[in-house]
Amino acid sequence: MNRALPDVQLRVPTDEDAFAWHRVFDDPEVMEFHGGAAAELSVYEELTARQRRHDAERGFCLWTMTDPDGDVIGFTGAQPWPHAWGPAGEIEIGWRLGRAHWGRGYATAAAQATLERVRAAGVRSVVAMVDSRNGRSVAVTRRLGMEPAESFTVPGDARTGLCFRLAL
Repeated sequence: MNRALPDVQLRVPTDEDAFAWHRVFDDPEVMEFHGGAAAELSVYEELTARQRRHDAERGFCLWTMTDPDGDVIGFTGAQPWPHAWGPAGEIEIGWRLGRAHWGRGYATAAAQATLERVRAAGVRSVVAMVDSRNGRSVAVTRRLGMEPAESFTVPGDARTGLCFRLAL
């Protein structure tokens, strides 16, 4: 069944979005594949500031995602892979949604918009690193046309990260 994707808006994160991200992601289910617990507000304050710099320097970042009513529901976007292991030096796309917004197509719609924006910024290929147990995010990569490329063991952890690739 092909259903219409929801309308989703992306914007460069503001200072206030740090509070919204902190609130929306303060849920063990949302954070299951991201360390298990919500980060402190200061982490989101630093992250939103870094994303504003990325957008100014590169033309892309992790954008704040809003629903048709303008409410913050998560983030999506792209940034350089931040670790020495895995797809070092590549541009990773990613998304994170508040639990109340799962299963509605927001992640796919926002990720498609991300692909359009990074392509326009001159990026030639992207990767998505997904915890192997995260079936929802694996499904999003497949809807985007990404292909599984390799897997990595997360250093200091027994988890497996799957790397998906897409040429733009």
